[in-house]
Amino acid sequence: MRERVSKYLLSFLGFCLFAVYSAAQPAGYYDSASGLSGTLLQQALHDIIDNHTYVTYAQLWTAFQSTDKKSDSKVWDMYSDKPYGTPAYTFTFITDQCGNYSAEGDCYNREHSFPKSWFGGEIEPMYTDLFHLYPTDGYVNNKRDNYPFGVTSSPTWTSSNGSKLGPSSYTGYSGIVFEPIDAYKGDFARSYFYMAVRYYGEDSGWPGSDMVTGSQPKAWALKMLMEWDVADPVSQKEKDRNEAVYTIQGNRNPFIDNPAYVSLIWGTQTGVNETTGSKIEITLHPNPANDLVTIELPDSFSDFYNIRISDITGRVVLSKSVGGKPVIFDISGLETGYYFLSASDGKLNMTTRLIVSR
Repeated sequence: MRERVSKYLLSFLGFCLFAVYSAAQPAGYYDSASGLSGTLLQQALHDIIDNHTYVTYAQLWTAFQSTDKKSDSKVWDMYSDKPYGTPAYTFTFITDQCGNYSAEGDCYNREHSFPKSWFGGEIEPMYTDLFHLYPTDGYVNNKRDNYPFGVTSSPTWTSSNGSKLGPSSYTGYSGIVFEPIDAYKGDFARSYFYMAVRYYGEDSGWPGSDMVTGSQPKAWALKMLMEWDVADPVSQKEKDRNEAVYTIQGNRNPFIDNPAYVSLIWGTQTGVNETTGSKIEITLHPNPANDLVTIELPDSFSDFYNIRISDITGRVVLSKSVGGKPVIFDISGLETGYYFLSASDGKLNMTTRLIVSR
């Protein structure tokens, strides 16, 4: 018992010690991973973020006050928040801790977005690793249970912010899944990428689940998570949370700091039409007369895809007819790399560069 108490005390003292200095990423933090890819990169990143300082389960309540606080000082709960609207309810730190609950909005608790049963239960450091733990509505958390994250087109239950529970409609899995709202899918995807790197080689005894083998996403889940990562790029919320967790744990989420690591480890997701499974081909038509390159998008292009821009100089334009009207995507001055394109509204998300070749 003395040893266990001492370990927790040292952990808490570490918590306090980290809190007194700036959490800025040290220069050269990822130097040992430079130039690597695949499992070599995964191992290098593991070695960089391994052996973090962890807090006790009770100390998570305090940690959340720095990692998951909104600008109005309320709890940032991704299971109830509405980024583009007014949520049905909000939670106050400490005051609204669970406790008992019987409906949405009663209280918030500690959600293992990577369910604890998948790694064997109350085992440190996974059990309190803040990079996959979030404060969430207790009732919604209970509904999520330990089901995989996924996509469902026929939900049996929907929360006040639009999170859904129901049978999977994603190719490769047909069981029950929990689908968070689009605005936070990337957050959870990068939490899973973190787990796959932080516990790489340390997960041989993990029970796993229909979504993961040990700490590693199964093929259907990896494909989906990579799509989520592209569709919902790293936000300021995640960047701020990364710094706050670093202050507490002394390690970082590499996929928030460097989104390109996803593709470098697991490969690049090409544009795929989910209805037919066919790849979307991009044709380049350079015009030396006006230094203009037009990228023609096929008629089947109607959803979200990655576009790779390479070895192009001058002005570049993407053109597509949506609803009978031409839509022009002016992507002048972009660096070589992969970008995310939404054909439905004619917008190019310039913040999502997955791979950059210089």
